[in-house]
Amino acid sequence: MSWFSRLLGGKPKDQRNSRRVDYLSEAIALERQGDFDAALTSYRLALRDHPNDPKILQNIAIAYSRTGRMEEAIRSYRRALELAPELSGAHYGLAFLLLKRGDRAGAMTHLDSFLSRPPANEEMERFVRHAEQTLTALRAGAVNIPSEPQA
Repeated sequence: MSWFSRLLGGKPKDQRNSRRVDYLSEAIALERQGDFDAALTSYRLALRDHPNDPKILQNIAIAYSRTGRMEEAIRSYRRALELAPELSGAHYGLAFLLLKRGDRAGAMTHLDSFLSRPPANEEMERFVRHAEQTLTALRAGAVNIPSEPQA
């Protein structure tokens, strides 16, 4: 590429887009490293590119939860569920945030939704058991609710 071409804007548009940053992958990598604030920045950039992607919104909600920003997490989960009501992970996460907030009825509604379409793999089985135990305890009026899924 000539210096004049670079001066006028660099590569043609189709070549520039092929080198675009994959913000979603970057955010996931940052989250794995425990840098949730940086991950949130990358998730927001990914959301800018894909504004109606419920899985990005779900990941944003998880990162907000891990940084203690529960209200933002709840809003992100709710927006994800507006776009994809069947998104079981969002129902699960939202249920436990609502439970922390003291909204037992809301938590039960989302646990029911999660359990109506639970993830179908062995890795997620502990979360399904945790949701079942929590829902049973809530229906029984229990005060002590299991806070973490059992390994």
